[in-house]
Amino acid sequence: MAPCRWQRGRMVTSQPSLIGIDWGSTSLRAYLFDADGAVLETRATTQGASGMADADSYLNTLYQLTGDWMQTGGRKNNLSVLACGMVGSAHGWQEVPYVECVADINKVAANLVKIHHQPVHIIPGLICSPDNLPPDVMRGEETQLIGALRNLPNLTSEACIVLPGTHSKWARTSHGTICAFATHMTGELFFVLRQHSVLGRLLPESGITRDDAAFLNGVRASRDQGYLGLSHQLFSVRSLGLTKNMNGMELTEYLSGLLIGHEVQAGLNWRKLAGLESAPLVLAGDPELCRRYVHAMSSYDVTDAVVLSDTAPAGLWSVALASGITRQSLN
Repeated sequence: MAPCRWQRGRMVTSQPSLIGIDWGSTSLRAYLFDADGAVLETRATTQGASGMADADSYLNTLYQLTGDWMQTGGRKNNLSVLACGMVGSAHGWQEVPYVECVADINKVAANLVKIHHQPVHIIPGLICSPDNLPPDVMRGEETQLIGALRNLPNLTSEACIVLPGTHSKWARTSHGTICAFATHMTGELFFVLRQHSVLGRLLPESGITRDDAAFLNGVRASRDQGYLGLSHQLFSVRSLGLTKNMNGMELTEYLSGLLIGHEVQAGLNWRKLAGLESAPLVLAGDPELCRRYVHAMSSYDVTDAVVLSDTAPAGLWSVALASGITRQSLN
C-alpha cells in the first residue's frame, strides 16, 4: 500500500519518487520523498561513512536501511537515490570532485556523479579558495545551504547562513549562490577535549545537563578575556574543577561555552568583513545546538537570527529537480 498524507484537508495516496541520503562520517539519514517533495518517511542509523570498509559496505548498508523502499510487493520501484556528505569523499563510496565557489544549485546539479551499475547519484562538495588564505571545503553542508535557500525564498540578496555542527560552517550567499564560507572545528574539538585530554578527567563520561548559566560564563569568558588565547582559557576548565569552583556538569557547559563563544566571535568578525552585518542571519541544524548559538550570539548583542531545522531534505529535493533525476508532480 502506498503511503498517505494530508493535502488540502483530505487524505491522499502518495507515490514515492526519490530516496534522499545524508551520509556523514558518523551517521546516515535517509528520506523517502513523494512526487511533491514531501518527506513520507525518515530513517537513521549510526553507520556513517567512517565505518564503511569498501564499496560493498556502502551498498549493503544502503539496502539494509532502504531496501523495502526500493521495492513493493516484490517489484522494483526504480527509485533514484541522491546522496550528499562524506559518501563522496576520498574515503567514501566514490570520490566526487569539489565544485569551486561561487556555485549555485545548477552548478552543483551539473556535477553529480553516478555510482556504476547502481541508481545512486552523489552530490559534489564545494571548495572555497580565498585570496592569500588556505582553501576551505565542505561535503554535505552545500546541500543544507541549498535547502535553507529553498525554505527561505525571501533571501533574494545577500545573507549569512551558519550551520553549527562537528565542523561548523559560516557561509555567504548572494542571489541564490554560495559565494564563500569558513569552517570551525568546534564540535570536533569539544569531543576530542572531552574524551582524549586531561580536561576529560573532570567531566562526566557522557551526557550533558543544560546549564545556561555555566554555558554563558564560558561564552563571556571568550568574549571578555579571549585575548588570553583559547589554549590558555581551555586550561581554566581544569583549574576551575580542581579548585571546586565548578562541578563536572558545569565544567562541560563552560567548555562548550568557551568553544562556541570563540567561534561566534570569529564568525561575527568574518560576517562583518564580508559586509554582511545588515544582511539576514540564518542558523540551520539541530534545534538544541542552534539554541546554544543563539544564546551565545545574544552576548554579542546579535538577536535577529532566524532558526531553521534540518534543511538537508529540502536541499536534496531541490538538487534532484535541478538535475532531472526526478520530476515534480503536476497536480
